[in-house]
Amino acid sequence: MRRMRRRDLLRTATATAVAGAAGVPTLDTVTFARGAGAPAVTRTVSGRLPAGAPDYVYLPVEVPPGVREIAVAYTYDRPAVPAGTQGNACDIGIFDERGTALGGAGFRGWSGGARTEFAISAEQATPGYLPGPVRPGTWHVVLGPYTVAPQGLAYEVTVTLRYGTAPSGATPRPVYPPQRARGRGRAWYRGDNHLHSVHSDGKRTPAEIAAAARAAGLDWITTTEHNTTSAHAAWEGLWGDDLLILTGEEVTTRNGHVVALGTDPGTFVDWRYRARDGAFGRFARRIRQAGGLVVPAHPYGTCVGCNWKYGFEDADAVEVWNGPYTPDDEVAVAAWDAMLVAAVRDDHRWLPAMGNSDAHREPQVVGLPQTVVLADDLSRQALQAGIRAGRSWIAESSGVKLSFEVTGGRGRHAGIGERLEAGRDTPVTARLEVSGVPERCTATFVTDQGPLFTTPVRAGAIEWRTTPSYAAYVRAEVRRPAADGGAPGVPGPMVAMTNPVFLGEK
Repeated sequence: MRRMRRRDLLRTATATAVAGAAGVPTLDTVTFARGAGAPAVTRTVSGRLPAGAPDYVYLPVEVPPGVREIAVAYTYDRPAVPAGTQGNACDIGIFDERGTALGGAGFRGWSGGARTEFAISAEQATPGYLPGPVRPGTWHVVLGPYTVAPQGLAYEVTVTLRYGTAPSGATPRPVYPPQRARGRGRAWYRGDNHLHSVHSDGKRTPAEIAAAARAAGLDWITTTEHNTTSAHAAWEGLWGDDLLILTGEEVTTRNGHVVALGTDPGTFVDWRYRARDGAFGRFARRIRQAGGLVVPAHPYGTCVGCNWKYGFEDADAVEVWNGPYTPDDEVAVAAWDAMLVAAVRDDHRWLPAMGNSDAHREPQVVGLPQTVVLADDLSRQALQAGIRAGRSWIAESSGVKLSFEVTGGRGRHAGIGERLEAGRDTPVTARLEVSGVPERCTATFVTDQGPLFTTPVRAGAIEWRTTPSYAAYVRAEVRRPAADGGAPGVPGPMVAMTNPVFLGEK
């Protein structure tokens, strides 16, 4: 990449200097004057963002006619910081001449902090970015200072425009996965709906993820890259009668992450807002309008920006188990259970639980955990209906088998996610069968009062009797033994858990 002499470098303002046309902080505009016969022109700009910089700052780039490819590279400093203080981390992406308006059409890609350079042309683009014509106008490189050290964040951005004498190449027509696979009719289907590839910050290719999904015994997966849809068209030849691939996005905001599960292929959902902006409801509607489900991810995650701050009024389900079971999952399960109690108390809609791997790279395991959904067939619509209704349970692997129901008088019975209609004092029996779990596991029946019955897992059915007046709902958990030397009363890691069966007259 050829660099201009120092006197040719454009000076930049700090992030807070200017308000751009889109109403967002911008830097000074990068302009290009094409040299006679020059195949490429490069400009490098540098500056410093202060501690407390805006979440996103925009570097306008004037793109003249005749450009076939735009390439961007960036670096930033990482000074030492005191213990307990966040250091520098800066994300990057780009918007084209259509602008940077929130939810607008200008989005052309995002790689977060996973890449230091990218390129876009009509024919192709770096993973995370969308191929298409490089039209003349004002493009914007967006910097996202995720965390900034007390000393500030010194950055350098290099933009290269490559010209061509031939007409611009054709943009490949995207080939998206089908919305249905053969399946087994009405059955329990296993899926992992939170996965990352090289199209965001993952290390696996789509082909490697598809192979891992098949090895894990999954029936379907959802591709959910951070803040980009570039992977939607990256699965050609990887689906089949045995594997359905849905498209989606992990919308990664500064106040929490949400999985847009099963949106129409090519649907982009913006992420540039916080809870205080009051914008999330708009984008939750955008997800649903595109045929997707709104699923807050790892709501009690401990990474910066991972903790969910938007409330759950707009959610269709919640991811309570993310990857190997950890204390933040335990908090998520407890908080979700409290929401079940509130739903019973206030007689309003309850929120089903899900589990996904959030796998990025080896040795993270695709399908640990997985959500097992009762659906009429292996299709986007049927699976989403099952998830929305709570006809699902979560397992650490496909080796775990489980059935759970509650029966009452006169042959009545209800399965996971359903209601057993019975009088307040009618005796009912919760019945669990489980296999394929490690030795020494225990099974627990949990109600609105908390855990009321725990027993070692054994062959055959595990039963417990109660009444609707005593238990508003019953759900099942299977756990490993508590860690030796752990705090008293702290349960062991989850192996499987169900959504509830509700009891009593509606």
